[in-house]
This record gives sequence, structure tokens and C-alpha cells, in this order.
Amino acid sequence: MSTDSATHSVDARLPAWQLALFGLQHVLSMAASPVTAVFLVSKMVSLPAEMTVHLMGATFFVCGAGTLLQSLGAGPLGARLPFVMVPGGAPAMLFAVIATQTDLPTAAGAALLTSLFYWLVLPVFARCLRFFPRVVVGTMLLLVSVSLIRIYAGIVVGQPGKPGFAQPQSLALALLTIVATLGVARVFQGTAGRLAVLIGLATGTFAAWSLGLMPTTGLGSGPLFALPVLLPFGMPHFDVVAALPMLIFSVISMAEATAQTVAVGEITGRKIDMRRDVPRTIRGDAVASLFGSLLGTSLIITSAENIGVVQTTGVRSRYVTATAGAMLMIVALFAPLGRFASAIPAPVVGGTALIVFAMIGVMGINLLGKVDLHARGNQYTLAAALVTGLLPVLVPNVYASFPAYVQIVLGNGMAAGTLTAILVNLVFGAWRLAPPEKVQTT
Repeated sequence: MSTDSATHSVDARLPAWQLALFGLQHVLSMAASPVTAVFLVSKMVSLPAEMTVHLMGATFFVCGAGTLLQSLGAGPLGARLPFVMVPGGAPAMLFAVIATQTDLPTAAGAALLTSLFYWLVLPVFARCLRFFPRVVVGTMLLLVSVSLIRIYAGIVVGQPGKPGFAQPQSLALALLTIVATLGVARVFQGTAGRLAVLIGLATGTFAAWSLGLMPTTGLGSGPLFALPVLLPFGMPHFDVVAALPMLIFSVISMAEATAQTVAVGEITGRKIDMRRDVPRTIRGDAVASLFGSLLGTSLIITSAENIGVVQTTGVRSRYVTATAGAMLMIVALFAPLGRFASAIPAPVVGGTALIVFAMIGVMGINLLGKVDLHARGNQYTLAAALVTGLLPVLVPNVYASFPAYVQIVLGNGMAAGTLTAILVNLVFGAWRLAPPEKVQTT
């Protein structure tokens, strides 16, 4: 592609057909993420079908708007790099858990508080990183993975004692989806291999439709276009204690945004100014999350998957991802697509999610593999965090007799485990460490 020699490849304006083609590739690479995130919330809080369709559209819309902001920028907002934004699996899980422990208005309030919390923490973010060394972040990712796998396994097989529990056809659909995903990842390289999750989801969906297990009636009914609704769960309720797990995650999210900004800079060859570009990325995440929380979504964050697309294809233009953002917003407004996505059987979405969220655990294990576990402090930090983090996962309702505010924190494995890791790490003298570790979690 020929561009002016004075124009950096990140700022290259490609022909319209290339923008459309490469933009569509980014959309296909991230499409499975909004679907699985919305399904998680919908199933855990038993949302009606109409609300699920709305939430699907709102999520795609905010992802598109956030992608435009990060790609094009606006003053101090947005990285002006080829970023695509998605609803993260961890914040979606936290949103759903808060909603089940309290209610949807409180979960929406937690997302709003967290979006504003970004702005408060950002000025002292560099100092906060010292409390999140590899042993803490790796443990957190592992606990997030275990929690999400447990939740989605329940979505695949249903609940014990209820009709349809552990039906062979449900397990078969989930297994087929997983096998298809692994098969594509094994056979294909490059861009095709990066579409393995989406192709696996499509394979499971087609199989379900062929077997008559996917309801198609009503997909064509209803309005053709639908706008997102402001505050779909009513006026938010603000509870700082309930929001604590999400507030903790926001600091981890900032660490991830830092690593991703540096990674994109290296891939594209653009020099990154840490004091200017990283805050721009984090502010973009904060604004997108604030916008999303007003429309009923959880936190919206930058996507590591799409960084891989940039690296694989060599297409570095931020106007490509901006085009992808515009496409996502158009998709969101087209109501039949939302109805179709919500009609995908739970075992298919669950099978896709099991692979996606198990990879979070792989990232955690990779980080822990770089930790000196012969050091007593790291040993006890990991051991204590696993105890408090896995206990509510392995023994549900273990804190049922405790006050509600205790259940909200200790009953959330990720929050309890991460807090324990931070505190034990400090007890063993980690606070004496000078510079914070450079942790890359994606």
C-alpha cells in the first residue's frame, strides 16, 4: 500500500474497499466476545428474551463507539492507535455476580462507580502498580478463569434438580463447539486461525439449527432497527461495598491497558509516550465504560485479540479499526442480528466461553511460571489467595451465614483471592520493592 513517506502507517488512510474489508476482519475477530458476555449476564440473572436482545445491541453499540474513540481520539481521550474494544469476560462475570447478590440497579451502579473510579486512580496509577506484581496478577487471572468456567459449565448443563439437567445433547453441542474451535486453531494459521473461536461458535450454531435445537420462530418479527435504551434497569443504586470487586478489577484493567498500548506501539512501529499515550488509552476505556454502564453493559475494555489481528495482517492503520467501530454500531442498530444472537443455544455459547475463559487461566499460569515460587513470600501469597479464592467457588454459599456486605466481598472468589494476595504480599515485605514490575497479562 502506497502512502506519503511523511505519513506513519498508523495514520495511513486506505482506500474505502480496504477499510471495509480489513474492518470486517476485526469485527469477525471480536464478535464472539459480546455474545458470550451478554449470555453470561442473561443466564445468571434470568433476563427476559427482549431484555437480552436489547443488551446485545447495546453492547455492540458501545463497543463500536469505544473503538471509534480509541482509534480516532478526541483531545485527551483515546489512544489514536488501532484498538478495538470489547466487554471483558472478568467484568461481565463481576457484573453478573453483583446482580445476583444484590440486584441489577446495584450492578449498574457498580459499573458507573468503577467508570468514575478510573479517573480518580489514574493520577496515582504508577504507584498502585507496585501492589500488583506477577504473583498477584497471575493468581487473579487464574481465579477469574476458574470462576467463569464454573459458571459457564452450569450454563451448558443446567442446574441439578431442574428439568433438562446434563442432557447428552447439550453436552454434545458444547463438545462439538470446543472441538471445532480447536480444529480450526490447529489446521489454520494467521488470520484464519485467529477466527477459530468465531468459526467454532458458527459450527455449533449450525449443528443446533440442523438438529432443530435452535428456535428460529420470531427472529423476523419485531422492529427492524432498535436504539439502545438509557438506564434499562432503572435508576442505578450506588453501593461501594458491592462495587468493591469491580473497583479492584479496574486497577488490573489499567495494567492491561498499559501493556496493550506498549504492545501496539511495538507492532506498529509508533513511538509510545508513556505519560501521554497510556493515560489516553485508560481515559478511553473509562469513557466507553461510563457510556456502556448508562446503557446497561458492564465495563468495556481494549481487546488483546484484535492486537493479534494487527500483528498477523500487518495492516496498521487506525482508520481500519475506526471503520470496524462504525460497522459495530450499525450491527447494533439492526435488531434481527440481536435476536439471532440471543437465539443461539446456551450449550453452544457455553462451549465457546469455556475455551475463551480457560485461556485467561493459561495467561495466569504463564505469569505464575515467571514468579520465583521458591521465595517464601510468593509461596504463601499464592497459597493463601488460592484458599480464599477457590473456597467460594468449590463450596457455594459457604458464607451464607455472614452479613450481606461480607458475602459480597468474600463470596466473590476473584475479589477475595486478589485482596488476599495483595495483603499477604505486603505482609511479606513486598511494599519495600522499589519500582513496580512490568506485568503484561495479555
